Amino acid sequence: MSWQIEDATIADLARGAAVLGTGGGGDPYIGGLLARQAITRNGPVDAVTVDELPDDAMVITVALMGAPTVLIEKPPSLTAVISPITAVSAYLGRPATHIACFEAGGVNSTIPVAAAAMLGLPLVDGDGMGRAFPELQMVLPTLYGIAASPVVLGDEKGNVAVLQTIDNVWTERIARVACVEMGSLVPFAGFPMSGAQTRNTLVPGSLRRCVEIGAGIRTARDEKNDPVGRVVEMLSGRELFEGKVVDVQRATTRGFARGAARIEGATGILTLQFQNEHLIADLDGLPLATTPDLIMVLERDSGEPITTEALRYGLRVRVVAAPADTRWHSAAGLALVGPGYFGYHIPAHRFDGSVNAGGEPLLGKLEPKSYSQNTRPAGGR
Repeated sequence: MSWQIEDATIADLARGAAVLGTGGGGDPYIGGLLARQAITRNGPVDAVTVDELPDDAMVITVALMGAPTVLIEKPPSLTAVISPITAVSAYLGRPATHIACFEAGGVNSTIPVAAAAMLGLPLVDGDGMGRAFPELQMVLPTLYGIAASPVVLGDEKGNVAVLQTIDNVWTERIARVACVEMGSLVPFAGFPMSGAQTRNTLVPGSLRRCVEIGAGIRTARDEKNDPVGRVVEMLSGRELFEGKVVDVQRATTRGFARGAARIEGATGILTLQFQNEHLIADLDGLPLATTPDLIMVLERDSGEPITTEALRYGLRVRVVAAPADTRWHSAAGLALVGPGYFGYHIPAHRFDGSVNAGGEPLLGKLEPKSYSQNTRPAGGR
């Protein structure tokens, strides 16, 4: 059933999105400001379930691409957010009927709200990951053979880059170079899909889940209960560690925020390896949890999610792990987002400590390569 995203919804949505962002996805506060501004100008956004989508809908995913550290210094304008969407529509010769979230994480759960409000379009209650990942090809539609192309990047200067690539890995490689040249943070639109493709590939209900998580943290505080415990309960996860951040090494390279954080606690030292998002949590060298499962850092008492760019010495934190969408634990999913892809020579460790060495079958049918496969781009060849 459809529901509305209003100004009053944004704080809970942004906080919950920062939890699912696993340290990445960008500053939720800045994304919340943009969403509120767009809703104030244009009114609430209708959020529709994937089951409500017509088969012939034209759904375009929207996000920011680049290093979250840059977002603090260079937030995008609303005009820059919507220009890639209109460019994709022009390229395909058909206007978008719905907007969707590329990922459920931080600013990339609120930027699509702003875009939908500005364009007067409904927003699909779902996303391509169920969390956040650092690279453009790391979405469930890739597992089902759906192409990212055409992808459009736009910057605050008015530059617009349209990419039509041979596969989604090449989309990431070329887009990342363009992103760095355009300031290391740009809005983008892509992965145009039909309603049928969207239903088969996206993680359903992720926006409502973000709102529920954010509200759960807020109400736990109001009731003088444990907000971190509430998050663990809502995500069916487990608490890995509690301690004080004693060291953070972080650098913005090739359009990513890369680094490691060390957290000292009663049982040892937990090390978090991150590339925008937390990828590995190990205790004194022994892995506790790895990508693709979610690894989140929350402030010890308030339960406020802490992004990788906000990690600093002295913070008292609790580290939580939770299960990812089961499709990420397929063999194809692990090849795309497992520890090995990022150069860690260890098997995937699930949030509960079990090991997934070989992957599982991917359920669901393969989709046509892209929406544009059977749609001649306007002026295209």
